[in-house]
Amino acid sequence: MPVTLRITPTIKSVASMTTKHPLPIKFDSTSNGEFVPPTLSQRECHINQSASDFIEKQSRHLGMKRRDFLLSSCAVASTLLVANQVNAEAGQTGGYYAVNKESASEKEVADSIVGGNEFIFDIQGHFVDPNGRWLNQVPDSARPFAGLPNASCGLSELPGDRSYLQCLGPEQFIKDVFMDSDTNMMVLSFVPSRREAEPLTIDEADATRRIVDELEGNHRLLLHGRVNPNQDGDLQGMDELAEKWKISAWKTYTQWGPDGKGFFLHDDIGTAFIEKARKLGIKNICIHKGIPFGPRSYEHSTCADIGIVAKRYPDVNFIIYHSGFDPAITETAYRPGNKSGGIDSLVTSLIENDIKPNSNVYAELGSTWRFVMRHPEQAAHLMGKLIKYVGANNVLWGTDSIWYGSPQDQIQAFRAFQISEEWRDKFGYADMTPELKSKIFGLNAVKPYKIAMSEVRAMMATDKVALAKENYQNNPSPHFQTYGPKTRREFLNLKKWEAE
Repeated sequence: MPVTLRITPTIKSVASMTTKHPLPIKFDSTSNGEFVPPTLSQRECHINQSASDFIEKQSRHLGMKRRDFLLSSCAVASTLLVANQVNAEAGQTGGYYAVNKESASEKEVADSIVGGNEFIFDIQGHFVDPNGRWLNQVPDSARPFAGLPNASCGLSELPGDRSYLQCLGPEQFIKDVFMDSDTNMMVLSFVPSRREAEPLTIDEADATRRIVDELEGNHRLLLHGRVNPNQDGDLQGMDELAEKWKISAWKTYTQWGPDGKGFFLHDDIGTAFIEKARKLGIKNICIHKGIPFGPRSYEHSTCADIGIVAKRYPDVNFIIYHSGFDPAITETAYRPGNKSGGIDSLVTSLIENDIKPNSNVYAELGSTWRFVMRHPEQAAHLMGKLIKYVGANNVLWGTDSIWYGSPQDQIQAFRAFQISEEWRDKFGYADMTPELKSKIFGLNAVKPYKIAMSEVRAMMATDKVALAKENYQNNPSPHFQTYGPKTRREFLNLKKWEAE
């Protein structure tokens, strides 16, 4: 159970609490641009302000500058310790972070909880080329987007608009992912778009992969091939994606369509896509499910079709991006037969089609874990259901970064997360052991991506990325910033840009 720690707010109005100082664990409102940024609750604001105050107190107590303390694992543990206390006072005890008082001041203790040397394979990453069309074609109405200056993301000054978009280029991507986090490998993914308006083209994505290649990290970054089979040209373009770009998986959005109408994987459009993927011999299909784009074609965002195609095509790996999670639905214990949305729609589809755990359906955590980090009871239900019904071997790590800046805080929070013993007994949820977390962090993804771990570990121990990181750790400079929209206005600006 979480340790009780008395935290006293320094201001009276919890609703108005904000913190001007960045925290190493980001319990904020940032979204990945696919959902409206949530308004932080009083509880969440309380966590942020109290954690900021507690970190200030701890740094003084240890005789350290605040900035130096923020770079330590003790600051991470301090933030999670405060979160436990505030959450417990709000009656949320089903999930918690397994930190203790000593971890807030003793580095060795904190390292043992939020540190680790797991193989971390993030199968959902994003970047935007600051010299590409995402920035150059931003309409005037969307400038500036979030007002984050280049200095905040650690880049030298770039020409043109000083918006947060300029932080999302290859150099910052590599720094955030491979220098400032424990991530070892990543799959670079895509967003849905018309062919003539891709915010990230396959050429731009491959440019980043080649940067990593030049650092001899040639197995560190894999590529998706984006396919919207309901728009002209995408099915035909699959041949080039497979042959020229050597993609490792396909990425599709069943809710998206050039006319606003989506498709089901088991209908004629989806079937043609799956059959083409099988013919080309690339049998990993990553499907955006959940995080709906709005009410239009909502039915295509649920997981009702997943069990059907998984049963029909047992030789294909169906990797469910976001696991069907819907930010508008509060995750609870599984309700048998529930098809309305959220994780339950995935579970119901699997049960109704007799898809056993650890079969050919995988659940991915990009944005999903990031969202429920702030809601420990939702996190407990979500992780408990996925492990129980999709399988302990089939839950895959993803972060949707660098929308959320460096994924390190997501990694550290997951290392510390635990489901209470009471809920494990009551709902049949798994104990979140280090062994289970190691599977989720990366070992589970080895199977669908056909990765030889012996070769990867040998390469990663000595390649230039590893050596660069070892040198970087002598003087690290993480920024604790996020890049995605943080308010409804920023989100609508992004949507307006996408529509133009």
